[in-house]
Amino acid sequence: MYTKICSALSRSCMWLGVMGLVLLIAAVSWQVFGRYVLNNTPTWAESLSLLLVLYVTMFGVAVGVRNSGHIGLESFLVLAPDWLRTKMEYLIHALVLLFGACMAYSCASLAESVWEYRLPTLGISEGWKYIPAVIAGSLIVLFSIEHIIALAQGREVEAN
Repeated sequence: MYTKICSALSRSCMWLGVMGLVLLIAAVSWQVFGRYVLNNTPTWAESLSLLLVLYVTMFGVAVGVRNSGHIGLESFLVLAPDWLRTKMEYLIHALVLLFGACMAYSCASLAESVWEYRLPTLGISEGWKYIPAVIAGSLIVLFSIEHIIALAQGREVEAN
């Protein structure tokens, strides 16, 4: 059941990332069109593009952790004996979990500290820049737990 939930979350992140990329392309295209054709650069387009890059990147990072696309010291794992390899895999997933938890907590604190400030070109809170890292960090924790459970059960987490 937990794997199905994580799989659905991962798939949702991929779709949100794809939609973010489409919006990013549209915003940058509008910015270029405004600058070179209309001779009137839309100031909001650059800010929106930077914000969308954060969301697309963070959702991609979370999916990468679930699909084991992160750097996991593969060369050391291949060379290690079986008894050590499993312990190293536990350590890697635990460290990734710790990183995700620290990222979620720290970015939540940052978002809270700047929530009153506004991005002038978009009119939204400055805290929205940190929300994708909070979401991604939380998902990294969930996906790392999934990997640890799968490792304890002697199976692999299947990528989407």
